[in-house]
Parts: sequence; structure tokens; C-alpha cells
Amino acid sequence: MASLTLKNIKKVYPFNGDDAKKKKKGEPAKKTNLQVTDEGVVAVQEFNLDIADKEFIVLVGPSGCGKSTTLRMIAGLEEISGGELYIGDRLVNDVAPKDRDIAMVFQNYALYPHMTVYENIAFALKLRKTPKDEIDRKVKEAAEILDITQYLGRKPKALSGGQRQRVAIGRAIVREPKVLLMDEPLSNLDAKLRNQMRAEIIKLRERINTTFIYVTHDQTEAMTLGDRIVIMKDGFIQQIGTPQEVFNHPYNLFVATFIGTPQMNMFDNAKLVKENGKYAVKLDCLTVELSEDKQAALAKNNVAEQDVVLGVRPEHITLEQSGIDGKVDVSEMMGSSVHLHVTSMGRDVVMVVSTMNMSAAEVGALSNGSAVKYNFPGHVCHLFSKETGINLEA
Repeated sequence: MASLTLKNIKKVYPFNGDDAKKKKKGEPAKKTNLQVTDEGVVAVQEFNLDIADKEFIVLVGPSGCGKSTTLRMIAGLEEISGGELYIGDRLVNDVAPKDRDIAMVFQNYALYPHMTVYENIAFALKLRKTPKDEIDRKVKEAAEILDITQYLGRKPKALSGGQRQRVAIGRAIVREPKVLLMDEPLSNLDAKLRNQMRAEIIKLRERINTTFIYVTHDQTEAMTLGDRIVIMKDGFIQQIGTPQEVFNHPYNLFVATFIGTPQMNMFDNAKLVKENGKYAVKLDCLTVELSEDKQAALAKNNVAEQDVVLGVRPEHITLEQSGIDGKVDVSEMMGSSVHLHVTSMGRDVVMVVSTMNMSAAEVGALSNGSAVKYNFPGHVCHLFSKETGINLEA
């Protein structure tokens, strides 16, 4: 198996003919959030990452952030414009894809329609001129791991989306690659199948000894699958950390709002103050003293009193007898909880309220148009600079 090292990886897409003409005339090229230079559009920039052997890394971010481009550079399907890519101790910038000892699972399965499941899985091994008995053993082992043994004689058109994706994964793992790349493999499946396949990938990871690099725009997949998550935006890495780290300590406003469902509430009218040597945050009628760990982090960074953007996750807001006033606009019953969209201080505030210890009458009282008061404790507050958007505890 193998570790990977990406050092200052960069990808620039040169302008096409029309864009180059516009560039010369001083007109803007195609509208994009990515950096535009004289060379072209920079899709990935300053990408640095060390991936340990057998680690499961997830690249996550919105469409167009550069995550699939990064994966394709690792695969050798895209040329690297700058930087160095190592698989193990071997520099592979100019190594052909077939010689990198990697396998890739695509979003659209990419199965051969005229071949059976068995033939699809065996295809790469036949190209390597692997002995027939070894091919048969490896195909059947992969089929057993993925629970598709009964489909080996079928063709892809006779399979469901989830079954086809298992075949695509089987075709990849029989090669016993050093690195397994997966590019949004579950995005074509419905919600129930996605949940099932996430569980299958977790089981698969425990049964095969390889390094996984997984690309998705779905932060739920990222949180459940990854040992570490790499969050990207506009070609730049925003934060790298474990799922718990990026959830509990988002580095900036983008990460804070991208990770978590429903997304974090942001209050741009809050103020960080110091009272009796203790940090507290003021919002409307509330003054909330921060927890000891937050006190220590802010003191270490010598953070001064200032206007801040306060972030509070919906599940961390509680309904109280006293607190900030709000009016319920939408009440969504989700079974064990109710999601409230509340108008408060001229903005929409989302709350997730557990119904486990509430009576039917109490749940019913949280109807559209009802008045509520809410509060939150100091240990759930996230404070961001209004100027830079960076977490003041970072």
C-alpha cells in the first residue's frame, strides 16, 4: 500500500481561443470565482496534503471548487501545472496513469455494457495477462465482499444503480491498487441507496488494505466516511481535520456554514466583550459568558473586544422562558425533533428542538405564528472576525 504527498500542487487551465482574445483586449473572460492569471484559470492552487498509508481522505466542497480536478491529477488524467505528487517515495508527476498502481471509481460507473459482471470485474486482470485461475479467485472474492456473487452472469443493464456501483468498485479492488480513488460514486443513487452504499464502503475499507481518496459535495458523506476531511473552495484548501474537528472548530465562516445540517446560524450583530476579566458575547438582550476552553483560546490569541459574527448551530439553541424573542414562520416535524424557522432580529433563525421529552400539546404549541424565546450556552458559541471571517479561536 502507499502514502501520498502533494506539495504545492497547482492546476491552470489555459484560455481557449475566445478567452485569450478577450484577455488581450482587457475584457473579462468567463465569469468565475476562480483566480484568473495571464496563464489561464487557476482551478487548484497551493494544495498541500500528506496522506498516510491506509488512510481514508475525503475531499469535499461545492461544485467547481477543484476537488475532482485534484483527484484527476492524482490519477494522472489531468496534467499537473505545478508542484510535486509522490506516491510512496516515488515522484509521479510524469508517470502514466497505468503505471501509478491506482484504481478509480467514477460517478457514472463506466461499465462495459456488452460484458457480464464477471467480465467487467476481470477485464483489468486480463489486460495484465493474469493467470485464469487467479482471475477467477480474485473476481469471486471481490464479488463476495460486495455481495454481488449472484449477479456475476448478468449484464449491467439488468442491475440497479447500487448494484452497478458495486460492480465498478469490484473492478477497482481486484487490482489490489495502492490507492483507490472515488469520484462522487454515490451521487447518482437515491437517498436510501446512498445510505446503504456508505455503510458498504465503510465495511469495504475494513476488509481491503488500501489508501482511499474520496471526492464528494455531500458533507454527510464526508463526515461519515473520512478519517480526515479536506474542505475546498475556489481551488484553495479551507481546512483539513477530522470530522469532529471541522464540526467543533471550523476555521472560517465558509467551513462553519458548509459543515452541518441544517447549517450554522450566523448573527452579524454580535459583540465580543470582556467583563470582570472574562470574555462574553452580547446578542440582543443576551450576554453569554464563554466556556473556559474558549476563554483560554481567546486569551492566548490576545483577542480584543470587537464586533463579531456569532455562529450557533441549530441543535445548540434551546427554547427558554426568557431570552431573545422570535416568531415561528415554519415548523417542520422530523419525528424525534422539530425544525423551527423563526424570524428574530429581522433574520431567519433555524432551531432543532428535540421532541423526546415533550408532550403532544407542547409540540403542537410550536406551530406557525407562535411566539418563542430562545437562548444558548457559552460553550457552543463560534466567534468569527467581521474583517477576515476567520475563527477568533484559531
